[in-house]
Amino acid sequence: MSTGNCEIEETAERKESRGAAPNAQELWRHYQKEANSQTENALVERYLPLVRYAVGRLAMTLPEHVDRDDLHSAGLVGLLQSLRNYDPASGTSFESYARLRIRGAMLDELRKMDWVPRTVHEKARRLQDAMGQLEQRLGRVPTDNEMAAALKISPAAYEELLDEVRPAQFICLDAVCNSEGDETGSLYEVVPNQNQDGPREQASRTELKQIIFERLKQLPEIQRKVLALYYGEDLHLREIAEAFGLTESRICQIHSQAILAIRSYLQRVENGMAGQSPQRSQAAGKQPLAHS
Repeated sequence: MSTGNCEIEETAERKESRGAAPNAQELWRHYQKEANSQTENALVERYLPLVRYAVGRLAMTLPEHVDRDDLHSAGLVGLLQSLRNYDPASGTSFESYARLRIRGAMLDELRKMDWVPRTVHEKARRLQDAMGQLEQRLGRVPTDNEMAAALKISPAAYEELLDEVRPAQFICLDAVCNSEGDETGSLYEVVPNQNQDGPREQASRTELKQIIFERLKQLPEIQRKVLALYYGEDLHLREIAEAFGLTESRICQIHSQAILAIRSYLQRVENGMAGQSPQRSQAAGKQPLAHS
């Protein structure tokens, strides 16, 4: 055992004898040297607020019948996995790495619960398909009024429809769907895990990330800002609404519209149609827009 390690252990022991808990750096040093349950439990306690915060952010978008305790338990599993898989040499801070893994574990739990009714998924998919078809014709992201007209419903009814499919949309930046609606990957998995990912997996995730970034550039400014504040700055919907001077409900609708636009674009990329001009898209054959 080196002298430096002895000093670290002695420092931690002196702190414990004085009733002072070791700081995070000392805990990580102990954990990297010997991953015992005592040190692991101490790290879990230190980073437990990450789990509580993630539960709070997800729960505010979910119906009442979804049990917060189940989400909390799933988040703890995500935190433990983060502790055991984190590589300090990756260049990513543990907080950033763990935050995404915790959220991912909660999303996995929600999928197992199957808490979103199938009819909501179907309506969300019809909206996504309609948006993709309309964008092919227009050559740009359609507005709310254009979507309502294409669906043959009023703008107010379209806003109600966005509210109805909102539960299915709030996890969609983390759960990207393919053209069949099956889950094929998640953005939280873009965070590299050198112990699990080979070159092929890393290249695939980098490509997915680039495709989504390209799509974000095409979205209306307010949609980009809402996504950036919600996913990038970790602001609550209420805080975003206050920043824009809008209602929380309207921010939810803008979020849903942005996610639908991203998913429809991913579907077009998968089908090899993302780069087609409106004229080529029309020449490929017009199909009636789906509506609920």
